[in-house]
Amino acid sequence: MVAQARIVARAVGIGLLSWLIPFVISFAVFPFKKANAPLFSSVMYLVELITAGVLLNLYFRKRRISVEEAGLVGALWLAINLILDFPMFAFGPMKMTPLSYYSEIGLVYLTFPIFAMLAARLSLSTGKKNGPEVKG
Repeated sequence: MVAQARIVARAVGIGLLSWLIPFVISFAVFPFKKANAPLFSSVMYLVELITAGVLLNLYFRKRRISVEEAGLVGALWLAINLILDFPMFAFGPMKMTPLSYYSEIGLVYLTFPIFAMLAARLSLSTGKKNGPEVKG
């Protein structure tokens, strides 16, 4: 029971990082948004993808990899990102409509569960082990 609580706390803590890292980086690259909006969007998508890869590696370090757990963790991180992000864009200085938010930003967070499940499947299919036992 305590071990399970630690796993959940680890998933939530790393999930908070999955929101914080791109949020901080977005301030550094925000000037691109006015000068070249497609470039800004591409850079931020790459930031999300790299963040997902690094944090999934951190989450599964010294643990067995399972596609089911990867999908659940990815879904949790999706929820964390939407919960933390949407109020800032709906009520903050950007004042976006829900449709604008989900089409411009929120949809990118689907990267977390999709990338997590596909990376876990790839890891299992190549026979790489990450921890004592790998289950699919």
